[in-house]
Amino acid sequence: MVLADGRCCMNESSRRSEAEAIFRLDNEILAFRFTATLSDRGGAQFERLTDPSRLDLWLHANCLDLGSEPASTGELREALQLREAIHRVGTAVADQRSGEARDIDLLNRESACGKVHLALEGEAAVWKSSGPSVIEDALAVIAANAIEVFGGDRRGRVKACQWKSCGGLYLDTSRGDNRRWCSMNICGNRAKKAAMNTPDL
Repeated sequence: MVLADGRCCMNESSRRSEAEAIFRLDNEILAFRFTATLSDRGGAQFERLTDPSRLDLWLHANCLDLGSEPASTGELREALQLREAIHRVGTAVADQRSGEARDIDLLNRESACGKVHLALEGEAAVWKSSGPSVIEDALAVIAANAIEVFGGDRRGRVKACQWKSCGGLYLDTSRGDNRRWCSMNICGNRAKKAAMNTPDL
């Protein structure tokens, strides 16, 4: 089942375990989870979408496997271009700047290319593909999610992780609007450990 809000619906325990071992799936925003497939952006950079099968697995883990058609090399390239455009625009928004026009145009094009619609199945809203490419339709959902965040009332809550080598995007929903890390369990702990190991001057 493909849930409209991007929540995971994987039933196969082996594929679920495989996805959790490869990807970070803890971000509440679908588009930001997608940008996290490239991590350590300010450091060595770790690419998780290394081949089309990895893209298929990520889409499956995020309930965007809209059909049985596997991703192609060209669709993986398109997905990576979308991912980086989302991250660049998100970083600009976090810095209270406007994104580059070419990146915004790419997001708009990807969103417009999709032929997907919401359907009610039982009590769940699910995405359905009616286009010639289920991968393109899945990317359209991701692009639309990014556009909704960047162009909606949550725009002012978009932040970039302050850990020196991360740069991951997240929504700061803290009451004091003072969250600094994409994940307290990961980057927050790294920062704490680094502070503990810093000698007093």
